[in-house]
Amino acid sequence: MIQVTLTVMLFIISYTFYKLNVSICCTFILLALFTTENTPLNLACMAVECYIAICLPLRHMQICTVKRTLMLIGLIWTTSMLSVLPDLFITLATEPLDFFHTRVFCLRETAFRNPHIIKKRDITYIIYLVIVWFVIFYTYFKVLFTAKTASKDAKKARNTILLHGFQVLLCMATYAEPLLKHALHLWFPNYYTDSLFAT
Repeated sequence: MIQVTLTVMLFIISYTFYKLNVSICCTFILLALFTTENTPLNLACMAVECYIAICLPLRHMQICTVKRTLMLIGLIWTTSMLSVLPDLFITLATEPLDFFHTRVFCLRETAFRNPHIIKKRDITYIIYLVIVWFVIFYTYFKVLFTAKTASKDAKKARNTILLHGFQVLLCMATYAEPLLKHALHLWFPNYYTDSLFAT
């Protein structure tokens, strides 16, 4: 909900005011990126919890404690921050201070425009993609084989992990979005804002 609220709010502000101060834009973009990169990691962890509940039911209460869950949430946020904050530091190091007082159309590419940031983003997204899909497939097939032995809870968990897989697929569209946006800009240069709306 944080992610959806932030991105829709940023979208409306960008189209209402068209250009924002770079400092304000960077703040919105960073918050949106934290939550965007959290989502697939959250889904992977939820799939692991289903796997533990079905495949290791006697150890579930020992492994999935409130304290460990809070630690895991902290780890997910820390991972996202370590992934996103370098964008800010690279921008602070490479852009003149005047840049932060200018106004831009608020996109990640206009606020954080160093080419190294784009390469880092692509590498990060590929790593996330591989790890999260591996976790989803592993947990799904483990639960699937347990479900064949037929407990009702195992079948419910299998369906839950399928739902997580579908949600991860939707999240992974975020990782393909920069390439799609670039292609649409090349194909329809006069309709760039419409392309942004479509993506």
